[in-house]
Amino acid sequence: MSDLQRIHIVRHGETSWSLSGRHTGRTEVTLTESGEHDARGLAVLLGGVVFARVFSSPRVRARRTCELAGLGAMAEIDADLAEWDYGDFEGLRSPEIHERAPNWNVFSDGCPGGESPGAVSDRADRLIARLRGFGGNIAVFTHGHFGRVLAARWIGLPVAQARGFFMSTASVGILGHEHHDANESVIEQWNAKASGRES
Repeated sequence: MSDLQRIHIVRHGETSWSLSGRHTGRTEVTLTESGEHDARGLAVLLGGVVFARVFSSPRVRARRTCELAGLGAMAEIDADLAEWDYGDFEGLRSPEIHERAPNWNVFSDGCPGGESPGAVSDRADRLIARLRGFGGNIAVFTHGHFGRVLAARWIGLPVAQARGFFMSTASVGILGHEHHDANESVIEQWNAKASGRES
């Protein structure tokens, strides 16, 4: 196995749906003007890193963020980086979902007509297994809920615990290893933003 230094998890920039709190899985939504600005700012956070591989979700919001961050030329599309499939809850805001299911939480309940927590966990584990085979720094451009699952699974937590990893739009998290030991997975940094804006 190659020595994996760090995986940089990058959430896409702001969209009109992320701004309004609508669950955005398969729907193609473009970045807002602020989202494009913040995506360009990611080059500040990522510019000093030499990446061996770059991967992006197939969704346009992730691919555009990757391009604006200056890494589009080397990006490979990976379907496993797509956002949680929200099924019947696609496009709905949490208050609207809670009218149907008052105690619903995506990380513990999943989505009717979409993905279960187990399915998303398996997808994250499959991706992590592939990434562990590469050396050097890796950037992955993905989405809020799936990015949180990826972090939780990296350190061996169940998907339900991913709810504790808040992830802003256009933010970066770094997954690494304690003392470069491949058996000691850690989260080195989380939810870093180039701008001071919260989103």
